[in-house]
Amino acid sequence: MSVCISTLLARYMDSCKRHGVPTNPAVLSGLYKSMEQKRTHQECTIVLSLDDLEDDDLSPLIDFFQEVHSFDIDAVDILCRLPRVLNQELVLALMHAVGSKLRTANLQDILLKEDIAQDIFEGGLNCQLLKLRFTEIRKLNMAGSFAQLHTLNLDFCSSLTGLEKDCFACLPKLMRLSMCGTRIADLWTTTAALLRLPSLIELRFQNCVGCEDTGICLAPSNVSADGPGHPLSTGNLLPISEYLSLPKQPSVQSGDRDLVHIEGIMPLDLSSVSHSGAEILEPEISLSELHIKERNESPPTHLKLRDASFFSKMYASHHPSPICFEKHYREYMIVLLPRLEVLDNVPIQKNDREMAKTVYSNHFEYLPCKRTFKESVLSILHMRETRTKNLYCKTPSRVKRSASFGKSQISYSRSLCAAKFGASSCPSMHLMSHISDFINKGRKVPQPRQFEYHPSDPGLMSCGTLDGEVIIVNHEKGNVFTYIPPFGMSSSVLGLCWLNKHPSKLLVGCDNGSLRLYDINHVMAEAEGIYCSSGPVTFEKFEHLTSVHVNSTDDRFLTSGYTKKVAIFDICSGRRLHTFSDMHSEPINVAKFANHSPNMLVTSSFDHHVKMWDLRQQPIRPCYTASSSRGNVMVCFSPDDLYLLVSAIDNEVKQILAVDGRLHTDFGITSTGSAHNYTRSYYMNGRDYIISGSCDESVVRICCAQTGKRLKDLYLEDNDFGGSILVQSLRSDPFRHFHMAVLAAYPHPNSKRDIIKVNLVESC
Repeated sequence: MSVCISTLLARYMDSCKRHGVPTNPAVLSGLYKSMEQKRTHQECTIVLSLDDLEDDDLSPLIDFFQEVHSFDIDAVDILCRLPRVLNQELVLALMHAVGSKLRTANLQDILLKEDIAQDIFEGGLNCQLLKLRFTEIRKLNMAGSFAQLHTLNLDFCSSLTGLEKDCFACLPKLMRLSMCGTRIADLWTTTAALLRLPSLIELRFQNCVGCEDTGICLAPSNVSADGPGHPLSTGNLLPISEYLSLPKQPSVQSGDRDLVHIEGIMPLDLSSVSHSGAEILEPEISLSELHIKERNESPPTHLKLRDASFFSKMYASHHPSPICFEKHYREYMIVLLPRLEVLDNVPIQKNDREMAKTVYSNHFEYLPCKRTFKESVLSILHMRETRTKNLYCKTPSRVKRSASFGKSQISYSRSLCAAKFGASSCPSMHLMSHISDFINKGRKVPQPRQFEYHPSDPGLMSCGTLDGEVIIVNHEKGNVFTYIPPFGMSSSVLGLCWLNKHPSKLLVGCDNGSLRLYDINHVMAEAEGIYCSSGPVTFEKFEHLTSVHVNSTDDRFLTSGYTKKVAIFDICSGRRLHTFSDMHSEPINVAKFANHSPNMLVTSSFDHHVKMWDLRQQPIRPCYTASSSRGNVMVCFSPDDLYLLVSAIDNEVKQILAVDGRLHTDFGITSTGSAHNYTRSYYMNGRDYIISGSCDESVVRICCAQTGKRLKDLYLEDNDFGGSILVQSLRSDPFRHFHMAVLAAYPHPNSKRDIIKVNLVESC
């Protein structure tokens, strides 16, 4: 039964008396206002400002609000507009005490501890608006009941690095979401999570300078961009000093023509600028100067602009999350979230959607193997049994014909993988560090430096360590097959290569130049239970070694390293046959034989060149030379030898024709600006896809090898320490589609290395 609202004051005073604390004037004032609202037949709302409260005031309020549901109160708003240090357990108890009457919970200036935030997310709240800015939370899982929530603000939750697929599963009415200043970076997992929000129409990962909340920026409606009072009007000078204090973001070299940005400002896609007619009027500052580098020079104080609308988009936004710096971020979001109406305070118009569809189709691949629609595994199995087209697919016949399948085992395998891949937004990852448990307990944990899948046994993998050990592991069963201790003085293993026709033999090269050939089947058991290989073949040392590779007939292998030389060895006799000097003007990082021709090899060097050589001719001059704009880190042949995959410093990845070196595909991966960001790339699923990772980044990029379209980005995170995991090297599994392994480094005080197995068609 409803109780007269005038009794609220008496109930609050009684509660304060029981707890032995004086009544709070701000609370009394709020109760008087609610009484006046009730008297004038307005919505009766109690506004409770935490700015005016101390810890002693909270306990009486908790008791008081536990009975508020029986009063004629429409809503309760709990606000915090100033930074406060309050007992967070009591604040949480207060919100739960209000219960179903809670409408607004604005805690944006309370630095909530992670366990308190987890209690809120897992316990749920019945509020309509929730602001938890600056909350230290690494994993978001809103599993509690939020049936009425329509607005959620998680700005500046700087520990939040990613979103899992079901983290928003319990928010059916959420319409507005803001996550500016977070560390969210992955387009794919983020959109998979946001698709679970059926009512979402407004989203922010970066905000306009003058906008506090989501929604359309109102500045253009108040002041015309062409008017004299607008700061970006034609001919006006725009001060940029105010932007220098904004958060730093990954820098982009001026040589990158596709992407230019200022520190802390949303990236600017120059590929779309030429269509808008925007240009710079005065030569006071060039586009390359728009990126303000970290140097002692004073930055330019003003920019003189011609097209205000073009530059207003760049200057209007700040506090961007890393996801905003992904190429074509806005177009990707518009296409994948078709119900979205406002993104980053900018409305989405009809022409924006049309342009986004075009950009998306040109740069992204929705499903593997050029699939245009998702398909169930059962449907594919039915086709296999009946040898018919898919009977359950409701797509137009034109699409059906274009997506028809062959009858080969490879075709069915690819179809199954494509179906599984579409359902996996967060791939499963497994560490291989447990293999150290099978080695003598007295030894320290192995630190892998190099690894290679076995060429014929799907379960075996060779791992070379920083201490010179070689461990042959069965990565399927999780045990050690063979352990090879360091040979002589300890040195790091930099080169591993299995022989092709004799796959039990493994060539090992170390940084001290030593070269040995082991047969892993010739083993003996030691008393400690460790398995040691015996009888290695030793070759002449090659100084500064970094790479070894065996030709297709197993009769020769080559070595290269931090030198301009390449050496060819005879495997049968153990002799060095040739030493070729000055093949490049700088050190040769990687040299590889072709997969099918025993006489063709390719070299890549820091001198920016890749060269093809034929050993049937005296290698005085190469067959051809292909160039990169930066120093080349590595090169490899495609499995069929039709292409070369060239990886240069800082994400310059290209595919060229092996026959003559002509460019086939430029994958257009964004640079970071670091001269030490060494990039490595390999083929996956035969030559369908390429995987690429760099040593200063925690992301593996997966692109279609034929079109260059991005299929997925895989971000690696350290769940124990909450930091990123840096990609040192990677390999695709030659026996399983969409499987790979990543050699990862953990950049924390207890720095370690590990090999992470990744299954892209299985969810974590």
